[in-house]
Amino acid sequence: MAKSGEHNAAAYVDWFRAAAPYIHAFRGKTFVLAFGGDAMLREDFVDLVYDINLLNALGVRLVLVHGVRPQVEERLAGEAQYVRGRRVTDAESLEHVKDAVGSVRVDIESLLSVGLPNTPMAGADIRVASGNYVTAQPAGVVDGVDLLFTGEVRKIAVAAIRDRLDGGEIVLLSPIGYSATGEVFNLTLEEVATHAAIDLGADKLIFILDHGDDAADKPISRLTASQAQRLLKELPDGDMKLYLPHAIQACKKGVAKVHLVNAEVDGALLLELFTHEGVGTMVTRQSVENLRPAGIDDVGGILSVIEPLEHDGVLVRRSRERLEQEIGQFFVDELDGLIVGCVALYPFPEAGAAEMACLAVAPEFRRGGRGDALLAAVEEAARAQGLARLFVLTTRTTHWFIERGFVAAGPDDLPAPRKAMYNWQRRSKVLVKSLGVA
Repeated sequence: MAKSGEHNAAAYVDWFRAAAPYIHAFRGKTFVLAFGGDAMLREDFVDLVYDINLLNALGVRLVLVHGVRPQVEERLAGEAQYVRGRRVTDAESLEHVKDAVGSVRVDIESLLSVGLPNTPMAGADIRVASGNYVTAQPAGVVDGVDLLFTGEVRKIAVAAIRDRLDGGEIVLLSPIGYSATGEVFNLTLEEVATHAAIDLGADKLIFILDHGDDAADKPISRLTASQAQRLLKELPDGDMKLYLPHAIQACKKGVAKVHLVNAEVDGALLLELFTHEGVGTMVTRQSVENLRPAGIDDVGGILSVIEPLEHDGVLVRRSRERLEQEIGQFFVDELDGLIVGCVALYPFPEAGAAEMACLAVAPEFRRGGRGDALLAAVEEAARAQGLARLFVLTTRTTHWFIERGFVAAGPDDLPAPRKAMYNWQRRSKVLVKSLGVA
């Protein structure tokens, strides 16, 4: 039992350390979190509320957007007309919508107010702000049908919402809006959430999928907006097809990242936000992976990647001081703000050659082509400097380099300054690749 307890404790510590960069990065950021009325009907909905409480406690500025589709359909007893997926809302239906919105809103506020001991909400002092933050207008006539009190978002009260967020409150938006003439309009939660995220300049928009990921047997973890647009044509009807167009719209209009998370996965929201791999689908305007020259702020990230390999003897140890002095020689592979790979290039112009060194990828990100991408980056940089050869010294990965065009050489083939520094105790293999530069 003791060993099992120690293992669980170690796993917890490892997870907490891995989550620390995200905790730091998310503090003070604005997230818009949208969930449908079906989520309210789930037995584990209270767990989502606990996770929302945790985000609030970590300093995330939260705007929640809820839906009421199943609650309204229950009140209408199945009597509804739809045009292009939108319900026609007559005066009688609108009363049911208002009734459902009021009931659901109160239930959410009630759950966020729980502060019982021995629960994840213990000690929480959450304040929830809700009100007429959404201005709407009628959707009008579609395909010859007047949608009546079905509306579209016209404006989000950005300044008022930010005031509430500045005061540490959670803002709760419902899928209804108000016109300047005092009319009430039925809206969709996805439209309200998307407009709110865009107008607020939110850092993240998160959709909780009531019915899982319909995109594939295995969820697609990352998509650019253009990739998501192509995927839309292949999707069956379902939550993913419903929300993905709004994710694309949000990304194109300035929201950095949109997450689509399966409600059926326990703790999905936290796993998506606080782990490298996530459990949902993240949509970005452009790829979140960036291979670039390193800067002084990347030293800590590089050390975290290379230290395990140094410990195993795969790489020669580099001190932080040396790394800071040589940071201009490095390239890094940055994924979602984290350094997951690195490589260095040391030119010897008088010999028309360069040494590639310290090629490393964090274990959990290997087998994704990142080593090849880092190799390509240094090859391109060496060619740009007019260097004809690239050489590498290695003790463990000879075959990997041979498979990529390197050939065996020896210490005598190294440029004179590098030959003088050759470590005869380590006895590294020397491999050389021609870069085809005249």
